[in-house]
Amino acid sequence: MRKPPRWSFMAFLLILAVAAAGPPMLPGDPGRTMAKPFAPPAWSGGDAPPPFSGAITPASREITIDWKWDAPENLTLKGQLAFDEDSPVRLVWTTAEGGSFTLASFRGGSLWEVDLDARDMAFKTGLGIPPFASATSLLFPGRGVQTLSLEGPAPSGGSLDLALPGGRWGLLGTDQRGRDVLSLFIVGVRVSLLVGISATLLASLLGLSIGLTSGYLGGAADALIMRAVDVLLSIPVLPILMVFVGIWGKGLWQLVMILGLFSWMGTARTVRSLALSLRESCYVENLRSLGAGPWYILYRHLLPEAMPVVLAAVSLGVPGAILAEAGLSFLGLSDPRVISWGRMLHEAHGFGAFTAGAWWLIIPPGLGISLICLVFLDMGRAIEEMADPRLKGGGGR
Repeated sequence: MRKPPRWSFMAFLLILAVAAAGPPMLPGDPGRTMAKPFAPPAWSGGDAPPPFSGAITPASREITIDWKWDAPENLTLKGQLAFDEDSPVRLVWTTAEGGSFTLASFRGGSLWEVDLDARDMAFKTGLGIPPFASATSLLFPGRGVQTLSLEGPAPSGGSLDLALPGGRWGLLGTDQRGRDVLSLFIVGVRVSLLVGISATLLASLLGLSIGLTSGYLGGAADALIMRAVDVLLSIPVLPILMVFVGIWGKGLWQLVMILGLFSWMGTARTVRSLALSLRESCYVENLRSLGAGPWYILYRHLLPEAMPVVLAAVSLGVPGAILAEAGLSFLGLSDPRVISWGRMLHEAHGFGAFTAGAWWLIIPPGLGISLICLVFLDMGRAIEEMADPRLKGGGGR
């Protein structure tokens, strides 16, 4: 019976699919405000209202809002309408208690642009209330049906979009800026994979080259290279990464370069040990006696022998690179324009999500980092077992 695929390989394919297809499928910019800051997920329950949106168009000149909660925190109305007639037009708000307010009026020209925000002082002044009063409390004096209607000639085109930010939003809520946490999480998958895989491939390439050269040459060259590796391994990595981030900048590719340049030493030592054992083998001695040069032996024979070890090192090195990127991002040493899981945790900590109990900002990126590291660790273990069957539980005896 054929053995089913290892769970980590299936999970890796799923993560790759999310990283490749997830961000392009998002509805718009993941950095835009969707609801009020720190809004919990929609399924979490509570008395907070969901967000509401509606539009006034030539086909629909009225928006009806059946509001069953307290007054919302804000109200925005944006867009433009085109008119063929030069007649007065008004936007009238009718409350559930029968009160009527003119939000905006227009006469003259053919295009009416509207940009209203209930927090603006000009909006409050137009309603006849003090600048520091709540306009939404006036427009939502009680629970019931509120109506926004367009009075005047029918528009010929355009639309006005009404938005009420809710107290709950989406599957994972919103962050401190009102952005959708699920969209940020999906974008963070791509960044974590890009940094982890790119930095590990760079480190593995350096470690493979240096390890093969050191192990095959031996003697003084091997001793000099290994002492340099010992020195680099003795240096604390995090302070060095912080220093180089400060020197080279916080860009994404600078971070990949820094992580790659300070992560190759373990691969170099492993490959060097393999090269030391292979260079004394009979078939390598026969190749030398036939006149084969060092580069031919390294490229055609030692390199294929070292590839399983390198593939395992890549799979096992990606979690370290991802954790290093998350750590630097959490410390604020990453590009603030790049959305990553570490950056999400940094901003959640900086804006008080830990003390406010906003768990939906902390658990998703934390679980994402843990899951992707476990996937690569299990893949590395599987590749090691393929290269050396003795590592399997009794399977190699």
